[in-house]
Amino acid sequence: MLHKVFFVEDEIVTREGIRDHVDWRGNGFEFCGEAADGETALPLLQALQPDVLITDIKMPFMDGLQLCRIVRERMPAMKTIILSGHDEFEYAREAIKLGVTEYLLKPVTAQDLHHVLQRVAAQLEQEEREQDALRKLRDQVEENRITLKERLLLRLITGAVSPAEAIERGQQLGLDLVARCYLVVVIKICPANPADPFDYAEYQRAQQVVASSAEHNPDAFVLKKDMEELVLIMKGSTLEYLEEERDLFLEKAQREVRKTCCRLTIGAGSPKARIADIPQSFVEAVIVAHGGPAARDGVDKAALLGGDRPAVEDYLKRGVKEDFDGFFEAFIRPFSAEVFQSHIVKSYVFMDVALTTARFVHEMGGDVDQIIPELNHLEAVLTSVQTTAQIREHIRKILVAALGFRDSRANRHYTGMLRQAKDYIDRHYMDLNISLNEVAAHVNHSASHFSTVFSQETGCTFKEYLTEIRIRRAKELLRTTPLRSADIAYEVGYNDPHYFSYVFRKNTGLTPSEFRQQAQTGCRKNAAPAGSELRLQTQPG
Repeated sequence: MLHKVFFVEDEIVTREGIRDHVDWRGNGFEFCGEAADGETALPLLQALQPDVLITDIKMPFMDGLQLCRIVRERMPAMKTIILSGHDEFEYAREAIKLGVTEYLLKPVTAQDLHHVLQRVAAQLEQEEREQDALRKLRDQVEENRITLKERLLLRLITGAVSPAEAIERGQQLGLDLVARCYLVVVIKICPANPADPFDYAEYQRAQQVVASSAEHNPDAFVLKKDMEELVLIMKGSTLEYLEEERDLFLEKAQREVRKTCCRLTIGAGSPKARIADIPQSFVEAVIVAHGGPAARDGVDKAALLGGDRPAVEDYLKRGVKEDFDGFFEAFIRPFSAEVFQSHIVKSYVFMDVALTTARFVHEMGGDVDQIIPELNHLEAVLTSVQTTAQIREHIRKILVAALGFRDSRANRHYTGMLRQAKDYIDRHYMDLNISLNEVAAHVNHSASHFSTVFSQETGCTFKEYLTEIRIRRAKELLRTTPLRSADIAYEVGYNDPHYFSYVFRKNTGLTPSEFRQQAQTGCRKNAAPAGSELRLQTQPG
């Protein structure tokens, strides 16, 4: 693409000579206009918005420096090239202050201008590349921000984020989630005529209509779960205001979507007073959106939402995967035995287990999306579930994944704690006053809990492990040093040599002196007699 250049020169011969003899296009420019002075040039510059201004300095009415000063203020991106017949320092200094791109002394030849234009063109192209890269970066940042927003909202409705974290992350992403009450609406997009085939463009148009209805409402957040379904999270200061805003929003969305070839199926959850209860409002909305009002299936919605959630939480904390069958039969199947054929009941049972498990994993510090990927497409799972066996298998998969994470985390936690404790003991075993309480405090556990975990994980008590370390060190000193037994006792953490001797004999079957004597005798037995190698070499074959 050619860059536009504008020329200002009061001497007509000079102006026409440069205009007609410079190869503008060959240097990447289009000559877009000219003027005889700065005053005449200014409105033309504002209208044409050229990339480069070439101007003389000495002109009537408004000289080149005055023109450059105004251009810098009003059109700062425009490059300026000054032509001057005056080789004076003051002009050059003023041009530098004004950020002039190039400064040429007259007489100027076409070749001079060609060189300058090539440099300016290269500079413009470099700036364009940088601007393009910056635009792409901004677009990418915006796309990432939108993705992070949707991810946060998804974690919010599935209970995979704490209220404090949701508020903090929301602030970082420009979402103000603080309010006195909340509710969730599930909006399904369907063809106006069920017999019509799927029309991607129409679905996209309907989705955009719904999303744009919430675009300028700071109390409404839209999550596009998939092409056919959106989730609306609303917040407000009072229940009455929230319900009124919900009805106004849905009425407007319905009215606008009727202009497309689609219609909306809407499920609204009841208002909740806490962020932590948003998942429950979401569950209610899903139930209505996927099965209609609960009363339609003869289900007591209030009773339905009072399921045995503590049983699920208890199984997640204490259960093992081998007990899943018993857990399902005891707590899941009876809960829905009378009305398990109801789509609503199946939906709620699955959603309740999934969301309870998500909260459990999140509270333990796990990545919910990685451990329970089913949460990213709950609706698809619900749609595919038709039988008790299918919902049983999906629930088993979710719970077993959470139990596996729980156990791996517990093992990792204890492994780290035990390594830290052993390292501490190895460095301080010679301390006469080292105790279980001291080591437990070092690893931030109570003495009773540390003692239990240490015994279970190592197969010995704290005292037994400490004694083993001390006796091992004592054996090393007895083998390699001439230290007396009493001195070695102090070296390994005993202040009573007689007690040290008693403990050593109890663990090795020998007194310290007997062990040293045996060690020295063993070394002599294993050593080759002096000169034996020579004798072997001189023996006849």
